[in-house]
Amino acid sequence: MATLSASRRLVVKIGSALLVDRDSGQLRAGWLAGLATDVAAIKARGTDVILVSSGSIALGRAALGLDQDVLALEQSQAAAAVGQIRLARAYEEALAPHRLTTAQVLVTLEDSADRRRYLNSRATLEQLLRLGTVPIVNENDTVATDEIRFGDNDRLAAQIAVSVGADTLVLLSDVDGFYDCDPRLNKDAQRYDIIDKITPETEAMAGDVGSGLSKGGMKTKLMAAKTATAAGCALAITEGSAMRPLSALENGAPATWFTAQGDPHTARKRWIAAMKPKGEIDVDTGAALALAKGKSLLPAGVIGVSGNFGRGDPVVINGPAGSIGQGLSRYTSAEAVSIKGRQSSDIEGILGYPGRAALIHRDDMAI
Repeated sequence: MATLSASRRLVVKIGSALLVDRDSGQLRAGWLAGLATDVAAIKARGTDVILVSSGSIALGRAALGLDQDVLALEQSQAAAAVGQIRLARAYEEALAPHRLTTAQVLVTLEDSADRRRYLNSRATLEQLLRLGTVPIVNENDTVATDEIRFGDNDRLAAQIAVSVGADTLVLLSDVDGFYDCDPRLNKDAQRYDIIDKITPETEAMAGDVGSGLSKGGMKTKLMAAKTATAAGCALAITEGSAMRPLSALENGAPATWFTAQGDPHTARKRWIAAMKPKGEIDVDTGAALALAKGKSLLPAGVIGVSGNFGRGDPVVINGPAGSIGQGLSRYTSAEAVSIKGRQSSDIEGILGYPGRAALIHRDDMAI
């Protein structure tokens, strides 16, 4: 069974009902301080941590005096604009005593649906993690509409976990796991400790009940579990109201663990290899040998470009002896033609703007 102690890259989703007091609309600062202590301890052992946090609308509606239960879209967007500042500041103040730097990342569904934007957001998160920060991710409710929004941060957290190749995702919720029926309606409901495979019978057990401040119910958590586990990421659902919720989970608090199907690295490679290519890139012998050793593809090793592809599109990589793999290009076909055979330091002078050193990064390649 997956455990937090074995995790190398952890994504934690925090629901509004945990972060914001429902009656007063105020931040639960003591609870957030406990979470920050947990995050600091986990990072100290070398684990990357990303927090996907709800709460901007809940904080903003209290600041604006919007008391009604259901807000109009424009009211939600206004509340998010006010609340996002408060949410980011709260995390910054909670993590600062542990000498941890926070970063705010706001995304929409379009950022994962569009491959170019997906790669850009993934590259940003990877860089933030390399720099040792704790990214705080939230859906950009200020501009999101019903047509483009994730709809809940359970699904968003799963998408982020897949994007960054996380091996563990924890959903801190107001329920302590997945039950065969709603435990609030049936006292005989049974919680599952481990679910190895999500079946139609499992899906039929999921209700659709959330708390007053949150949008997500058990159905959305199950959707998140399907997304995460298929990409090699284990997922836990646990009740998060304890003052040190991640420590509580590590120490045996009730939870349901969904088993990862393989590992994130292998799952991503399969996904890239299965894509329909939009073009081809031919490389020389030196580049082919470097790719076989797990290196990224630099422009200097490229001797030919064919097809019409954009940034983020899949392309076949050909060596002297034939096809050696497939990857996602960080440049358009026209840009690739311009920089092929050139040193990475020449890219800015050729294209007129700074570019990434690799034409195809090793993480975006299936050899």
